Amino acid sequence: MDSGFNFRKVLLLGFGFFAISLTWSVYNAFMPKILSDYIGSSALIGFIMTFDNYFALFLQPAVGMYSDRLNSRFGRRMPFIMIGMPLAALFTFLIPFHQSLIILIFFIVCMNLSMSVFRSPVIALMPDLTRTEHRSKANSVINFMGGIGALIAFFIGSILWDYNEGFPFYLAGFLILISFVILFHFIKEKRDVINYEVSEEKIDFKVGLRSAIKNKNALFLLLAILSWFIGFNGIETFFTRYGEEYLNIKVSAASFSFAFISLAFLIFAIPAGFIGTKIGKKRSIVIGIIGIIFGFIVLFFLKDILFIRFVFLLMGCFWALVNINSYPFLAEMAPVGFIGTYTGLYYLFASIANIVSPPLLGAILDFIGFKYMFLYGTFFIIVSLFMILKVRDNTTIERNSNASA
Repeated sequence: MDSGFNFRKVLLLGFGFFAISLTWSVYNAFMPKILSDYIGSSALIGFIMTFDNYFALFLQPAVGMYSDRLNSRFGRRMPFIMIGMPLAALFTFLIPFHQSLIILIFFIVCMNLSMSVFRSPVIALMPDLTRTEHRSKANSVINFMGGIGALIAFFIGSILWDYNEGFPFYLAGFLILISFVILFHFIKEKRDVINYEVSEEKIDFKVGLRSAIKNKNALFLLLAILSWFIGFNGIETFFTRYGEEYLNIKVSAASFSFAFISLAFLIFAIPAGFIGTKIGKKRSIVIGIIGIIFGFIVLFFLKDILFIRFVFLLMGCFWALVNINSYPFLAEMAPVGFIGTYTGLYYLFASIANIVSPPLLGAILDFIGFKYMFLYGTFFIIVSLFMILKVRDNTTIERNSNASA
């Protein structure tokens, strides 16, 4: 692989993130409604929505760590993809066939455990295939593919939902399988990865965590990631019920509305990567966070769904600035041989957010009602702003030093 930016290879890798984003979008949009057929408490629904994350909390960092030191004929990351993606497709297909709440929860947990097996390795392949200076652009491409997945989930899924509540899950399962076939056929690690090597150390999770804690930049960035996912994921989980309970619109209309964030994210994903390369990752993230804060504040005062969709369009652009640049920012802080481990840490903190946010927001909604949902998001996004401001952007520092030399 040459020293330049291999757009074709990164685009093909993007099918992994396409599958992840599509599946999570279907899950977050429609699962709370399915659970509400059995359960009346928003807090309990939120807890069940995150039950699987207690497993992912340990599994994703462990998988990321083991993929750093594995050496198989398929590479370091691909064996986990070969196991996780087909199983995720299977259990996504099975969800609509549940006959009771217990069976539904079983399928949910199995699907999410399967997703956890391949998520860190798929994402870790991006920095494996891409040099540091191109990682924001590469992340923008794979997130562009993720945006397409989310759009399919929200736009097409909301249409399919009105025909049959199982159709969005059938669609997601089928596209996971297609994505797996593409990844397995076109991505050959030992051919494509830059300086393919297996870490010589016996890396364990404690070593990776200790490395991140000692690195104050990495620690504050991880805390910022935790905060903005708590703020955003809670809103994503409960927006369909917010639409139904507070805005008095159909579940499908609420799901369709949230797709406007995905649409703007898709359009702005690649520009966000180039902006991060141009002005620095930290500065791009800060601009995105400030935009999201103002967006949540405005949404608190809106009840007209057309105006809400317009604000969602703007917020999708700001969310792209945050998401496109955060993982490459963390990856460049990883010591040699620790990219998979740091990827696992990224998803560890995201999983903690997934565990904390839905039941916390659900309990708040049970207590004070859906009207104040966006103020919850505002608070945690503000916390993330304070955290990211404590991080030094070494890329910007190096650029300024070179300019003055």
